[in-house]
Amino acid sequence: MTLMTSTERPFLNRRLAEFGTTIFAEMSALATATGAINLGQGFPDTDGPEEIREAAVRALRDGRGNQYPPGPGVPELRTAIVDHQRRRYGLAFDPDTEVLVTAGATEAIAATLLALLEPGDEVIALEPYYDSYAACIAMSGAARVPVTLRPDPERARFRLDLDELRDAVTDRTRLLLINTPHNPTGTVLTREELTAIAELAVERDLLVVTDEVYEHLVFDDAEHVPLATLPGMRERTVTIGSAGKTFSFTGWKVGWVTATPALVSAVRSAKQFLTYVASGPFQYAVAEALTLPDAYFEAFREDMRARRDLLATGLTEAGFAVFRPAGTYFVTTDIRPLGESDGFAFCRSLPERAGVVAIPNAVFYDHRDAGAPFVRFAFCKRIEVLTDATERLRKAFAH
Repeated sequence: MTLMTSTERPFLNRRLAEFGTTIFAEMSALATATGAINLGQGFPDTDGPEEIREAAVRALRDGRGNQYPPGPGVPELRTAIVDHQRRRYGLAFDPDTEVLVTAGATEAIAATLLALLEPGDEVIALEPYYDSYAACIAMSGAARVPVTLRPDPERARFRLDLDELRDAVTDRTRLLLINTPHNPTGTVLTREELTAIAELAVERDLLVVTDEVYEHLVFDDAEHVPLATLPGMRERTVTIGSAGKTFSFTGWKVGWVTATPALVSAVRSAKQFLTYVASGPFQYAVAEALTLPDAYFEAFREDMRARRDLLATGLTEAGFAVFRPAGTYFVTTDIRPLGESDGFAFCRSLPERAGVVAIPNAVFYDHRDAGAPFVRFAFCKRIEVLTDATERLRKAFAH
């Protein structure tokens, strides 16, 4: 048998044909090639707490997790997740049947969507969205239905149109995919907005998958409200969490799912054929991290708020229109005040023009035109790096 060449029949299946190399890889390579400051990809440039790193070293030396950990995750971490959810939100979960540890939140999203969706189902997601959402929906054979968060310049935030969300639900809608605090816009959905989402899910008997990896990064008067705490949602919500963003160890890839036993069992059925298990020694370290006192989480949030303010002020002074985020560690900007309108072209030229790398928000949209003028910068970097970056941007664009 002669194998067809890729030009005769592309090897990548049709479901994934629209997904090439991610913009993060492209922009990070551009940063390396040009020596630009990388404010594109969302990873910190410093490690998290020393005692948590040492906990991972201790686990390695003690031989804990060096072999396959239990499929659901090590008991210490599952218990710590349950205690964390109870302490902070009043949510009660069974560590043995209602928690599943995953290889980061990305695997949690993939396993959940693969487990819960059938070909032909519709998934409503808030656009712009983290790029893995679209790919995982495609791999499941379902159809994504974007509901666009609209810019509200007067309030310097992006807003969810609840009527548009309701109108997007059809008889084929299987689940709502919600992300709050929201990447990339930095929007934190209010209690009122989340209550309306919950009422819609109950009314239409929808599952909800809620990505809450930035739960500890909310600023000013914003409040993180887990959807599972709202009436009627405990039994229909899959909540996804992660250690990477909260503890600044993104390379450890420790995430988790909390839900009812039936939902967790379904997700585990898919997850076991993805990584099976992962991050053994790091699971023990994250278990200790989740027991850190509230002072850690408060200091972490205030430190990131200061970095947000530094970057947002510098971008404003450089001439960008800035949507000051209420959560996450990303600032979305509008480049039209600079006389620009194409985020892709702007970001590809930015390393040469200013020595800085950013991400065009259009990659997070199905409706590319809606995201065309918006550009995302990450502020999870050292103060001196952010100061240098803002000086470069002011020099390049401020008049």
